[in-house]
Amino acid sequence: MAQSVPPGDIATQPNAKIVFNAPYDDKHTYHIKVINSSARRIGYGIKTTNMKRLGADPLCGVLDPKEAVLLAVSCDAFAYGQEDTNNDRITIEWTNTPDGAAKQFRREWFQGDGMVRRKNLPIEYNP
Repeated sequence: MAQSVPPGDIATQPNAKIVFNAPYDDKHTYHIKVINSSARRIGYGIKTTNMKRLGADPLCGVLDPKEAVLLAVSCDAFAYGQEDTNNDRITIEWTNTPDGAAKQFRREWFQGDGMVRRKNLPIEYNP
């Protein structure tokens, strides 16, 4: 069963962080690529520490082995220097999909006792 095998690795481009550049008086969008580098189909979900400022599209999906998706990570306008941005990050969570499951994302894959892996991408804001 897929749930007993730990999820494999994913790769992201960029690998370590997302950088937004000033000015912050308008919405910014940054594209990141998420690649399923494992041999199993995975379901993924995107979380953020600041829902008011940060968003991602698509927020969830399913990737076959070696398949990639381009995510649009957006940062809404905000008062730079007047708001705390130290803990801002995007988190990608992923898990193996059950054997035989349709290629359609299901939230319950993350709620059972299967292993879920996470990758954090800190957000850096350049003044």
